[in-house]
Amino acid sequence: MSTFSRRALLGAFAGTSTAAALAACGAGGSGDSSKTVKVVFRQFGANTVQTDFLAAVKKEFEAANSGITVEFEPVKAGESDYSTKLQLLMRSPRTAPDIVYEDTFLINSDIEAGYLSALDDRLSSWEDWSQFIPAAKAAAKALDGKTYGVPDGTDTRALWYNKELFEQAGLPTEWEPANWEEILEAARTIKSALPDVTPLNIYTGTGVGEATTITGYEMLLYGTGPNPLFDPDAQKWVIGSQGVRDVLTFYATVFSEGLGPDIKQALNPDFGNTVNQQMIPEGRLAISFDGSYACGSWLPTGPTPWPEWSEVMGVVGVPTQNGDGPKVSMSGGWTYAIPNNAQNPDGAWEFIKTVASQKNQTTYAINQVQIPVRTDVAADPEYTAANPTNEFFAELVKNTQYRPAYSVYPRISDAIQRATEAVSTGESTPQEAAAEYDSRVKEAAGDAVIEASS
Repeated sequence: MSTFSRRALLGAFAGTSTAAALAACGAGGSGDSSKTVKVVFRQFGANTVQTDFLAAVKKEFEAANSGITVEFEPVKAGESDYSTKLQLLMRSPRTAPDIVYEDTFLINSDIEAGYLSALDDRLSSWEDWSQFIPAAKAAAKALDGKTYGVPDGTDTRALWYNKELFEQAGLPTEWEPANWEEILEAARTIKSALPDVTPLNIYTGTGVGEATTITGYEMLLYGTGPNPLFDPDAQKWVIGSQGVRDVLTFYATVFSEGLGPDIKQALNPDFGNTVNQQMIPEGRLAISFDGSYACGSWLPTGPTPWPEWSEVMGVVGVPTQNGDGPKVSMSGGWTYAIPNNAQNPDGAWEFIKTVASQKNQTTYAINQVQIPVRTDVAADPEYTAANPTNEFFAELVKNTQYRPAYSVYPRISDAIQRATEAVSTGESTPQEAAAEYDSRVKEAAGDAVIEASS
């Protein structure tokens, strides 16, 4: 059995187990379905910020809607396992929640599979929808032009670095790498001066799923030239790219020179939580490719409160490969969506409106360190003053990139993760991994591929 088959089978078993658990408290076990709103969302390890936020929204909602009970099912799982579980749950009215928390990179594949309900009729009569920024609305829109989710925030990405470790290693505490090579040189200096510290983290492999794709690989790839992943004019996926080979060479360098984390640890599905909840606050990691949300772990409301973080940690934009363009950033986000098989879609919509109110989204953006998708939240003095990095990460939005929102994207992302894993483990050379990536893209996209111009 192939690695993919084993992984898919394990994911299916895990999803079936969750489906069975939910079925036990689902439509058949909760009495009148119109009196219950069931919500499934992903819990990120020990981080309970969203759990606590939703618990407060539940109290508000139930107080305003007498007789209706909100039930939560937080799912602790890696990106890939979580999406598999959602899809299994949504297939049947017996197990389908009323609301699912959907990553925007998956929403189109779930729409194409027929799992989600269009919200346009509801949105047209909701005054608050006019407050949502166009880019956020677009992230929840399908190719059919309809909208299937309400976004709750976005993010940008950069390099986090530990100023104290930099000072100990003789590096500038106001660091501004001009290109990829200067990132690697800083990591080499850290390795030499502080052998007990992991110099650099860049997410790799299939274990951490989409974090590898958007927070690692694409942060480099979009600094190699125009349309490095998808050509919007031709509406085709790019293959044969020198940029892909260069990115995979960067990965190979990091792991072959011992500049990155232990590879077994890096391939663990929970590694993102390990990085931000353990390695960084414990002073064991010097540089990390990560998102604006990373410091959410260190706030008083986070899983690893760290009062000194704003003095210890610096942030800097990721340079292009050769330093010949603006800093690179990628943006993602999540949405609240209603499955087609929801038993209480009307109750679900009322709960989503409560979650997405200005008051609640201000609270969530502050505690979860999100870049707001509502203009009134972004302009709220309470938000702008809440975190010393908010202004820096919000400034990156003007040059940020968004993943191509097509149903085939999850398969392209899987190909990316496999390529990074192959070079990080030393199983393949960058050239071999790039060729295998091209082959997987052709298999996934069919005729919708185009050879890179350089």
